[in-house]
Amino acid sequence: MSTRLVPKSGPEDAALSELRARVRAFLKEQVDAGTFTPGVDTWLTRWNTEFSRSLAAQGWVGMTIPVEYGGHGRTFMERFVVTEELLAVGAPVAAHWVADRQAAPSLLKYGTEEQKQRFLPGIAAGEICWAIGMSEPDSGSDLAGVKTKATQVDGGWKLSGTKLWTSGAHHADAFFALARSAPLDPAHRHDGLSQFIVLLDSPGVTIRPIMSMSGDHHFNEVLLDDVFVPDDLVLGTVGAGWEQVTSELGYERSGPERFLSTFGVLDGLVRSVADCVLEPDTRIGATIARMVGLHHMSTAVSESLERGENAELAASVVKVLGTKTEGDLADLADEIAGYTASDDQLRRLVRAGVMQRPGFTLRGGTSEILRGVIARGLGMR
Repeated sequence: MSTRLVPKSGPEDAALSELRARVRAFLKEQVDAGTFTPGVDTWLTRWNTEFSRSLAAQGWVGMTIPVEYGGHGRTFMERFVVTEELLAVGAPVAAHWVADRQAAPSLLKYGTEEQKQRFLPGIAAGEICWAIGMSEPDSGSDLAGVKTKATQVDGGWKLSGTKLWTSGAHHADAFFALARSAPLDPAHRHDGLSQFIVLLDSPGVTIRPIMSMSGDHHFNEVLLDDVFVPDDLVLGTVGAGWEQVTSELGYERSGPERFLSTFGVLDGLVRSVADCVLEPDTRIGATIARMVGLHHMSTAVSESLERGENAELAASVVKVLGTKTEGDLADLADEIAGYTASDDQLRRLVRAGVMQRPGFTLRGGTSEILRGVIARGLGMR
């Protein structure tokens, strides 16, 4: 039997639809009250700890974390519904996004009991923020090529190296650093890697801002200079870092943020056409169709994760197609509305979409790398 690119998926049940309606009503109240202004790419660009904590108070952060660790014991599908609504409205969710999306599941899967007790309750409360310690200056999406070195010392490890494009590191409390804990064997490049929980206020950590062309600060370069990580902050098994990090990437690549980052732009275009401000354009309809398809594909991946299945292949497919759609939407909006749009909000969203557009197909793994992952998953290489 041939490999399925996307897992099977079923229709949304009544309970999920009711949850979606509650989240949508809450977010409308927040927008109407001026709590936040809808934006583009807000899971990266809009850091609002107070808003994240307000979501946590509603039970919408740490949803899949078990109750015994301060979470809510909800399903992946319930979390999927909440995240879709947050992204669609452009809510400021960056403060809890990485912690909730991938740090918590990785801690649950690979963490020690002490690590779970230490970090998970704070993540569920929206009080512990996380970053990603994967990419490096000369490796990018080729994670097997990381050069950050972990040297075993008395009571732990010392890490030295540089992590790049580390979103939110200047705000975050910690990240999982992927490092080489054994010499590189060119014939087995995936061996000898390990993950470490690095507290970003540790001695030897230097965080340098990387400014975007819009003048905003989301990304960082993180330098690790003999940073001591005690043995009790090793994540999982020493030497099993490749298996662990690819599992983590399944959570990173599969979510609706891989196609909804510019949804507010699409919504603005549709409203402008409905209000006769813009002329109808068949490309808007075609983009809506792509969005619908991606919604179903991303839903299927969440259902697969709910079943405990390996979703790496499907997540890569969603990521490649989703980020291409996000970029195409930004380009389309710039062409037919651009900076001359009469609607101030649409003009602002289009500008933000264009400015963020270069990073869409890079973060979480470049499209070129992910096409290789997909080909390998299909047995084509």
